Formats: sequence, structure tokens, C-alpha cells
Amino acid sequence: MTLSRRQLLSGAAGAAMAATALSHSRIATAKGTQASGPLPGVVRRRIGDIQVTALLDGYMEMPAGLFSAPKAEAERLKKLAFKSSQPNLSPVNAFLLTVGDRLILIDSGAANSFGPTLGRLPQALAANGIGVEQIDAVLLTHMHPDHIAGTIDASGQAVFPNAEMILPEADFRYWHDDGAMAGAPNAFKPFFSGARQAVKAYRGRTTQISGEKEVMAGVRALPLHGHTPGHTGYLVTSGDEALFIWADIIHNATFQLAHPEWGPTFDVDPAQAAKTRQRALDMAAADELMVAGMHLPFPAVGYIEARTEGFGYMTADWPYHL
Repeated sequence: MTLSRRQLLSGAAGAAMAATALSHSRIATAKGTQASGPLPGVVRRRIGDIQVTALLDGYMEMPAGLFSAPKAEAERLKKLAFKSSQPNLSPVNAFLLTVGDRLILIDSGAANSFGPTLGRLPQALAANGIGVEQIDAVLLTHMHPDHIAGTIDASGQAVFPNAEMILPEADFRYWHDDGAMAGAPNAFKPFFSGARQAVKAYRGRTTQISGEKEVMAGVRALPLHGHTPGHTGYLVTSGDEALFIWADIIHNATFQLAHPEWGPTFDVDPAQAAKTRQRALDMAAADELMVAGMHLPFPAVGYIEARTEGFGYMTADWPYHL
């Protein structure tokens, strides 16, 4: 038997009326208070013996123009994602690793660098029961503001007083290159000064890494160059489990999974970034590798599926057990 939409709605209405009649003699009044803001975004899961906590720093709008996307195709993809009448938003995420007795923060969020919808990482850490003084290391994927700005406060002082800063050597060189800064569009010049200010705040406790290597037990750096010269992902492994934290391979799932060739205007090397994006997506799909991204829909952990055209993304099951 097939129910029509009219029958379904009629049945639902009848059930609602019956429920109302049954409860007429025992009506209770409920009072609630609407929340004044979102709850902190915190979701924990385990990769073997390593606990990984997704932390939501906030969100920003990423319109089609940011990707030079053809208008008709961008609107088609938004409709498929049920976003036709909405702005196209992407989150900014960070990840906290508990490796033995060490707390490793991968990226630090945007602080106040991109407006009031971001900068919530400290609240997310606090909701997870972690104070900034407990962080042992900040492990950076690259040095764009939405990844490094949260390492310093408004006065340029270190937010994480006891943390080592670990960052890709190629990114350090690029963002400290006066020639690169002089040749950058004016809109991007503050990216250079912000990166330099953040590194300065951690002088004496900064470590640079390069190439594919084990950064610490269970955490391996994988170069993903193109988005920035030193853009790096981290493969977290423990026992038979693995998680590929791929940083900014995808900035907006609605657009770039269907069109990996669409890169944002702030890719430093657009051609290389597109090749790296395709390679990372191919690897994740072929190896059925769980991935996590700084701009994947929060809680930002899932799987990639190869499709006839582009790729699909499936969110990993909620971590029911730790």
C-alpha cells in the first residue's frame, strides 16, 4: 500500500487531534528559556589509544565567487544540498589530540581575524575541561589566519603559555619572505604580518618540520603543498585505526567535492593545490580512510566516496563509546 502525501498529512493531523483530546483534562504548562547563543562545539572520539576531539571555532561565508564557480552550476549544487535560499557557510575547526599524557592542539582557529562568527575555540576547550595552560603543543597545518590567529591574543601575547609551536618549515619561509609579501595582493598582506606576529610570540619554543615524517608517536606529517607552500596534513594512527586530518583540502563541501578543480582565490599555487586536492580525495576514497578537515561540516569527521563525477562525503557515525 502506498500512502499519498494528502493521506499522510491527514493521518498525522488526526493523530495530533486525538492526542490533544486525550490530554485535555491534564494540560500542563511548560516554560522554557531560549538560548542566547550556540553551545560550544565539542565532539570526542578514539583512534585506538589516542583521543581526538573536534573543536568548532565558528563559521564563515564562502560564496561561489570565492571559487570562481559558474553561477548556474553553483546554484545547482546549492539546491542539491538544500541551501538554495541560504548563504553558503563553512565551519572553521581544530582538533585536540590526547596522546598519552600530552595535549596536542592541531590549529588554533581564527580568533578575531574574520569577524564575530569565529573565535570560539577557547570556549570549546573550556567546555572540554581544558585550560589553555594545559596545551603542550600547537601543531599547525599552515599559517593562514583561520589556523594560526588563535595562538595570540589582541595584544600579540601567546594564548598558550606552556605550548611548543610546531609548524611547516616551508610555510615559515614563505610568510617571512618580504618579496612574497610585497608581491601579494593588498588584501592578503595582513596574512603575512599576522603569521609573523604569532611566531614571534612563541620565540624560543618553536619547532619547524619538513617532509613526510613522524612528528610524535602516532602522528605523521604528510605534505599537501599548494594551498600554501608548506600546507601539511597529519595522519593519526594507533593500533589498527587511523584518521587523516587533511587540513584545507576542502574549504567548502557543497562545491569542491563535486568539483575538486575549484580552488579558493587564496590558494598560493592554484595548479598544485588542485593536484594535491585530487590526490588526497583519491587516496581517502580508495583506502576507505577516515578523514577530518578544518572546513568539513562539524564535527568534521567522515569518509569520501568516489562518484562518476567528483566525490561524496559521508559523516562518520556519532562516537557512542570512548
